Amino acid sequence: MWKGLSVGEGGFEQFVAARGQRLLRVAWLLTGDAHLAEDLLQTVLAKVWPKWHRIAEENPEAYVRRALVHTHASWWRRRWRGEVPHGDLPDQALPQDDYAGVDLEQTLGAAVRALPVRQRAVVVLRYFEDLSVTETAEALGCSEGTVKSQAAKALRTLRGRLPSAVTPDGGECRD
Repeated sequence: MWKGLSVGEGGFEQFVAARGQRLLRVAWLLTGDAHLAEDLLQTVLAKVWPKWHRIAEENPEAYVRRALVHTHASWWRRRWRGEVPHGDLPDQALPQDDYAGVDLEQTLGAAVRALPVRQRAVVVLRYFEDLSVTETAEALGCSEGTVKSQAAKALRTLRGRLPSAVTPDGGECRD
């Protein structure tokens, strides 16, 4: 995909210009905060720049995505978490509510951010970035079985924490 990119500064700038927004979205999905996402991406790009000559010929997007996950995990491990998530979710909005979609997105975002780091990374890469099991395993540096088991655990947790999903026509989905 990126083979043949210039290994010089222009190649790095070209890569960031082309893939920066998508990588920022991955960072936001991992952190749940726009400012932290920008900091995370900037930190990772600063780490990647000195190695650009080596990774430019391979798959730089996968390398940066993996660095985002690993850097976020290291930040998460160091962060003091004095706040305890509340067990009660807000009531589900009525289907005719103009803001029901926003409420559902915020509830989903909070539920994804409450997952353990590894499960969150799998959910973000598999379902938001639409990577295959193989690509996700490669990005995380683990086996495909680990990706499948982490995804299953994460989805089970999310189903337990989220209200019934609402279909686009306003009806409720039941499992």
